[in-house]
Amino acid sequence: MKTIKVEKLATLTGHRDSIYTIERAHLPHLLFSASGDGMVVRWDLHSPDQGELLVRIPASVYAIRYFQEENQLWIGQNFEGIHVIDLESLKETKSIKITSAAIFDIQFWQNHALIGTGDGTIIVMDVNHFSVKKHIKASEQSVRCIAINPQTQEFAVGYSDNYIRVFGLEDFQIKYAFEAHTNSVFTLAYSTDYQYLLSGSRDAHLKIWKVAEQYSLHQSIVAHTYAINHLSFSPDGKYFATGSMDKSVKVWDATSFRLLKVIDRARHAGHGTSVNKLFWAAGEYSLVACSDDRTLSVWNLAMQ
Repeated sequence: MKTIKVEKLATLTGHRDSIYTIERAHLPHLLFSASGDGMVVRWDLHSPDQGELLVRIPASVYAIRYFQEENQLWIGQNFEGIHVIDLESLKETKSIKITSAAIFDIQFWQNHALIGTGDGTIIVMDVNHFSVKKHIKASEQSVRCIAINPQTQEFAVGYSDNYIRVFGLEDFQIKYAFEAHTNSVFTLAYSTDYQYLLSGSRDAHLKIWKVAEQYSLHQSIVAHTYAINHLSFSPDGKYFATGSMDKSVKVWDATSFRLLKVIDRARHAGHGTSVNKLFWAAGEYSLVACSDDRTLSVWNLAMQ
């Protein structure tokens, strides 16, 4: 059985409130974080003690997304809309007020941005024209997460009404809808071969759904003791990690779905409060987590 040796590399500090999200940049050793203090910070893992403040937004930020084609960072300002930072000049180039609700997720597909909001709406934006193209309202409760499957031309959406709804990327029509959990669906991710959709919920369960069988349930795992806030696959697709309100990070085998390692405060200098988002960073297996404790943790995972 595979074993994992965990080494703590750094603790990143500077935010003044809970850190809700982490996002990649154009170089593998760079990443962005955003928090309840409205600060969006760029970090260089080669010099982890020095974060660079990109912008301060006058509201909490739950969602940021890197748009590679234009080297931009899209920022979801809660109760306002979208701000776009040009990462060459490090200046805000445009903004648009699209909602009065919280923004929980932003995903890109071709020339579209899919934006999930707290009033149950998916806002589809035309990236080239920076304009709203469509509103998709399938629930009265929050859209918490969005995952895209380019192979099947679908995107899956997790809602606070416990449902996962799957839409077509071409026509934005619902293809499947099913009650996936007994509480809010906080996180979704397709496996790197797109054969499975994984979901994590406030109910602490991790569930694996078979895409080719109309999202039939493949496996259900009581993965944590409290809400699963995020799950993320390693770049090579061999592993995935889950982060939870129970303060732990867990690493899993992506083929067998077996638990391989628990990363916590006592053994690995982990977090003392909720782990909100995970990010696989520079290096073969470097894992970054952000937390309500206002810090980010960086670990090296040596697979043995």
